[in-house]
Amino acid sequence: MPRIAVLDKHKCQPKRCSLECHRYCPGVRIGDETIVIDERTGKPIISETLCSGCGICVHKCPFHAITIVNLPQELEGRCIHRYGTNGFALYELAIPREGAVTGLVGQNGVGKTTALNILFGKLKPNLGKDAPASPDELNDFFKGSELQGYFKRLDELRLSFKPQPIEQIPTIVRGSVSELLERVDERRVKDELVQKLGLQDVMDREIKNLSGGELQRLAIAAASARDADVYFFDEPSSHLDVYQRLNAANVIRSLAELGRAVLVVEHDLAVLDYICDYVHIIYGIPGAYGVISNLRSVRVGINTYLEGYLREENVRFRDESIHFEVKPSFRSISFTKIAFNYPQLIKRFSGFELSADPGSIFKGEVVGVIGQNATGKTTFIKMLAGEVEPDSGKIDLNLALSYKPQYLRMNFEGSALEWLRSQVGEFNQAFELEIVEPLEIKPLLDREVSTLSGGEMQRLAIAACLGRRADLYLLDEPSAYLDVEQRLYIAKLIRRVIEGREATAFVVDHDLLFIDSISDRLIFFGGKPGVRGRAFSPTEMRQGMNMFLREVGVTFRRDPQTGRPRANKPGSRLDREQKEKGEFFYVG
Repeated sequence: MPRIAVLDKHKCQPKRCSLECHRYCPGVRIGDETIVIDERTGKPIISETLCSGCGICVHKCPFHAITIVNLPQELEGRCIHRYGTNGFALYELAIPREGAVTGLVGQNGVGKTTALNILFGKLKPNLGKDAPASPDELNDFFKGSELQGYFKRLDELRLSFKPQPIEQIPTIVRGSVSELLERVDERRVKDELVQKLGLQDVMDREIKNLSGGELQRLAIAAASARDADVYFFDEPSSHLDVYQRLNAANVIRSLAELGRAVLVVEHDLAVLDYICDYVHIIYGIPGAYGVISNLRSVRVGINTYLEGYLREENVRFRDESIHFEVKPSFRSISFTKIAFNYPQLIKRFSGFELSADPGSIFKGEVVGVIGQNATGKTTFIKMLAGEVEPDSGKIDLNLALSYKPQYLRMNFEGSALEWLRSQVGEFNQAFELEIVEPLEIKPLLDREVSTLSGGEMQRLAIAACLGRRADLYLLDEPSAYLDVEQRLYIAKLIRRVIEGREATAFVVDHDLLFIDSISDRLIFFGGKPGVRGRAFSPTEMRQGMNMFLREVGVTFRRDPQTGRPRANKPGSRLDREQKEKGEFFYVG
């Protein structure tokens, strides 16, 4: 049975420990070099040949930096890439198919982006060895598979890549939206993409002045405008509303209809289902190893992922399956205590006006906030938080507020522990048990903030928000950059914290599964994006979802096996029937 020993270089802090991994290793105690200390870095090097798999070093490490894993025998010799000795290992690889969209779904940190970088040619696979594999070695490794031909032609293929961290685009690309699209428009489809992705109003705007949603749509347009054989899209739905997500999905699907191969990494299951023809499931231990499963049709693949069991491979990678409610659940809490009321509010900007209907909010409830981008959701949240002064109506809540902003710009030099303490003060036992441990923050605390991924920064920001004692919690897009399992778990955590403290929370998000899981009631934002917005008074779940989806013209059916929502094709029989009934989301 193959065994791997993984050391997280970011977590390992040899200057702050007593090298317990080396001191307590049974192999070292009998004279073997099971663990030796690197003279240059001071960090341990673990011999996977000599390691017995006892796990003592794993438990003794004060920074949780070591992982020892016994892998299935079938993975022997199937390592695609390893990040050095005791580094993360990726097994097997996704298969790009001409004329099809192939999706990758799995937890954060199990190698999805690594797989894209290998197929894109940015990362040279080393097959688990010290040096990149030669063309002959790759040819032998993939002999008899579709990937053999792919790597033979890799240097000749035209490739286009949409990266995950769109916030970095303004630091790399200068000029206006129009200028960028002109430069990359190899297929001469700029005008068509601008129309489909709704970029007409920002063509003359400088890229550095774009919002997150605008940057995302620009990145999708720029990648799609190139004349490529294979297209890669890493999390294309982040910061987009439901309507924009489906428009982006149609643009991406149209590339496959031209006979091109498309690979997509996506955490919104409804979008993944809508875009893809096939799916690879990636499972493993985040930061330690990842295994890419066999190719499956999109419906079977997503349902298998939710079940947590790969029947063909006989691998269970999650203890419990995930199932979704078909009808809106009615919470057991009876809301009788009013936390606060807010009046009619109006806020005017140059070219945009937001009008918010009055509402009453109860203690212990979570209010979901949904609507298209640029209809004033974040402005409404900022008015409640006191960051924006309304032009009409007065906010005088006299409540303690805790706010997690939409964009996570942590320009902080120091560790995650230092940043978190700057936000919530010294930790107490309740904070560690209630927030830090469930969010799996402890392994991040000794790392520099600048080294954290988008998902890690998101969890840290949620911990800071919930770590403050407040009457009202305002969370703007807390699901961004989180994987499916993290989203559903964090929805339960936020609910538990709010109910336990008899506080109130407003949650703005575009993932309908997340909003459905977390909310007691909804505030729907309608209007014309970028021109005017209207926040309706809080309403029950079914009515709120129907109001929103009626405006964007999208209906969802339910998968009979898992209950997950699946977007209906516009104009299909189910789409017409549900629109006639006025049921856009909760069916069955």
